Order: sequence, then C-alpha cells, then structure tokens
Amino acid sequence: QVQLVESGGGLVQAGGSLRLSCAASGSSFGFTAMGWYRQAPGKQRELVARITSGGTTIYADSVRGRFTISGDNAKNTVYLQMNSLKPEDTAVYYCTAVRVVVYWGQGTQVTVSS
Repeated sequence: QVQLVESGGGLVQAGGSLRLSCAASGSSFGFTAMGWYRQAPGKQRELVARITSGGTTIYADSVRGRFTISGDNAKNTVYLQMNSLKPEDTAVYYCTAVRVVVYWGQGTQVTVSS
C-alpha cells in the first residue's frame, strides 16, 4: 500500500518562503512522476508542478519562476521550494505520485498572509 506523507506547510507572510516535502512509502518500485497540486477554498484543484523520474519538470504559469520542484528517486521523495509567496498561493497542497495509477497524499495547508 503506497502512502504519501507531506510536511512543511504552515503560515508565512507574503514574500516569504516555504519548502514542502513528500515521502512515499510502501513501494519498492519508483514512480513515473511525482508532483504537487493545490486547492484553494471554492476553487478547483490545480496542478502546481510535476517532475518525471527522468527529471523533466512542468509548472503552472502562476508559479513559474517562484517555485522549484525537485526529487530524489532513490528515496521516492519530492520537494517543492516556494519563494516570493503571495496570498493567492494560499491553499491545501497535495503530493501525488504516478505509477499506473495516481496516488495522493492527505494534503498540507499553506497560508500566506498579506
């Protein structure tokens, strides 16, 4: 049973930084890709960033240049470095891992105050 455990969320002022981490357990095999989605109150869940096992990355337009995704294949871990945070980045951030199916973490709250 694959489990994704996120950490690193919290409250930060606008312009600040946070680093999210997500560790996958319960699998001896790697994942095709890992990434982060977010969902703000009253809004649909959206892709923030994703990284493949080969290192290819994609970002939402709203975070490109401010957020950086990285991964450690050996540890089945993915990170999201978030800089220059804005109040509109406030959301629950979910880690995902893909191998045939998509696995989801339980989510971690990120709140950016103005």
